[in-house]
Amino acid sequence: MSKSEKKTKIRGITTAKSEKENKQDANRKYRRIVKQKVKSNESELPKVREISNVWSFDKDGKKYDSEMTDKDLRK
Repeated sequence: MSKSEKKTKIRGITTAKSEKENKQDANRKYRRIVKQKVKSNESELPKVREISNVWSFDKDGKKYDSEMTDKDLRK
């Protein structure tokens, strides 16, 4: 991947580098609730979106940035 680069000038609206920690926390919470429901023999399991709120994650979406330079397009 020595010549790998982004094809479009889109970047996240954020000061955070990634949402990795937010996603890890959400999935930990989800797995814990599912384990508890399985132990109590409940048949209806929740969905991840019901447990975590993506609107409270660090990033606020993406936008097109026409001012990105070639250096910004490198991966």
